[in-house]
Amino acid sequence: MDLKSLKMFVHLTQTLHFGKTAEANHVSTSTLSRIIQRLEEEVGCSLLHRDNRSVVLTEAGFLLQKYAEQQIEQWQLLQLSLNQKQAELQGKLHIYCSVTAAYSHLPALLESFRHQHPLVEIVLTTGDAADAFDQVQQQAVDFAIGVKPESISRMFYFQHIANVSLAVIAPTIFCRVHQQLQDNIIAWSKIPIILPEHGAARKRFEYWYRKKQQGKPNIYATVSGHEALVSMVALGCGVGIAPKVVVENSPVKDRVQYLKDIGDIEPFDLGICCLNQSREKTLVKAFFEAIK
Repeated sequence: MDLKSLKMFVHLTQTLHFGKTAEANHVSTSTLSRIIQRLEEEVGCSLLHRDNRSVVLTEAGFLLQKYAEQQIEQWQLLQLSLNQKQAELQGKLHIYCSVTAAYSHLPALLESFRHQHPLVEIVLTTGDAADAFDQVQQQAVDFAIGVKPESISRMFYFQHIANVSLAVIAPTIFCRVHQQLQDNIIAWSKIPIILPEHGAARKRFEYWYRKKQQGKPNIYATVSGHEALVSMVALGCGVGIAPKVVVENSPVKDRVQYLKDIGDIEPFDLGICCLNQSREKTLVKAFFEAIK
């Protein structure tokens, strides 16, 4: 039962006219009749009721029609898959992430993709990790590395890649902040705080601070990006909350310290986000397939 015969049979089930199907497939009516007879011999029963005026499918004919359509579709999908793999992808893949993520997580994610699709140009934009979902929503990038928010819109697709621990950090240099932290009972309402402008880290801090029940925090400054926050803490401006991966990759990591026994902070759920409607784009789909 060859594919060409099945295609002719499906065409005949649509036209129910031997002459039209024969013409469309560039064969004679007698040749088409022999093809149908051969199919009937293979299945062992009649596929059509025919007379001089009409052609009607039998029950077996309907069953073979469904089977033939499935086989033709599967063949077409296989051809498409093979053609896509053979053709080298080209174009630009726009990515957004923080400076830290650009060297802590992105290289490992891109390694397999770059090996499979060397002609694709990677366009990387770095900035505040808190802006990742906004960048995706505005379609400024194809996807971004960001922190999963507490509630996520259905417009986004999010794929987890790592859990990122957070910590409250303080300066190691001798300064007023350092002195305040030496007290047996820390007066948190008097200690200057460096906060992110917005995003998950700020919410983590607010939740952590509320449990202290010490009134309003003394906010010294708000900054864009965890990297800048670590630098301000290192300068002795205050304490702050930051992902440990940012601290460990900071050029000033030796000038900050982790504060211990001050309460737990829920880690980040770090992942790749894109618009659901973009997941079937050729380059985006190829990227997610490469990182499986």
